[in-house]
Amino acid sequence: MIKWAGTTYRFHPLFTLVMIGSAITGYFLEAITLFAIVLIHELGHLAAANGFGWRVKEVQLLPFGGVVIVDELGTPPAREELIVALSGPLQHVWMIALAMLMKWLQIGSIEWWDYFIQANMMIGLFNLLPVLPLDGGKVMQCLLGYFLSYHSTIICSVWISMVLSAGIIVEAAHLLIHGQLQLNLLVIGIFLLISNWVSYRQLPYHFIRFLVGRSSRISQLLTKGTVAQPIVVSRNRTMADTLKLFMREKYHLIYVVNEKGRIQAVLPEQRLVSSYLDGKKPGSAVSELFM
Repeated sequence: MIKWAGTTYRFHPLFTLVMIGSAITGYFLEAITLFAIVLIHELGHLAAANGFGWRVKEVQLLPFGGVVIVDELGTPPAREELIVALSGPLQHVWMIALAMLMKWLQIGSIEWWDYFIQANMMIGLFNLLPVLPLDGGKVMQCLLGYFLSYHSTIICSVWISMVLSAGIIVEAAHLLIHGQLQLNLLVIGIFLLISNWVSYRQLPYHFIRFLVGRSSRISQLLTKGTVAQPIVVSRNRTMADTLKLFMREKYHLIYVVNEKGRIQAVLPEQRLVSSYLDGKKPGSAVSELFM
């Protein structure tokens, strides 16, 4: 663990093993190159996150990229999350362009620049896979949030990520059967699958974090003005189930109707969120808020 410029950088054990293995097998230069590429990739994320005023807790370095750990979880605008997610892969564009320029000018070793370009392409493209916690997975989650409720978004994102992670493991096993040992691919697939399984178990906590930070997002939406997205529910629907209909980029008004379809109350979403977080039972009906 290293602390630099107020940010903690933590080396994932998988990253450390890859570095040690590379040194033992005589690929130390390649390992250092890989480390530099991953670090620049993460600095791109870090610069974008700091630019938006996010509270960055630490940066975890992995063999295929890294993860910027922030306090914000589903609370900043989706546009900001998209920019932060893409700021890492974008670093590979200028690094590849620089390498091609160096090759054209015949500065340095052509073989090393070829490896540098190949490593950049491999890390950049792999990170764009729609698998959490990769950048592509975060982009997928942001885009799904424009069409689905936030609760459905995080569930779909994790399930898609687990299926694709399992696909990576199957592909590694398929290559092994045909005599091609792809240990790195197998280890990464297992790591991603376990990470997403842990995320699946933590979905209730993730959703609560979203609700806790909802007030700040609502303030942003109301300050600039927004069109309210209505949610129509029966008076017997529980608060917990109603909250699961909330969309990340929408401000909601909840219309409570009776069995005859008559509107009994119109509730701003703040009232529902605050009542739920203040200790109302998850199974309480929304009608309890206006009776």
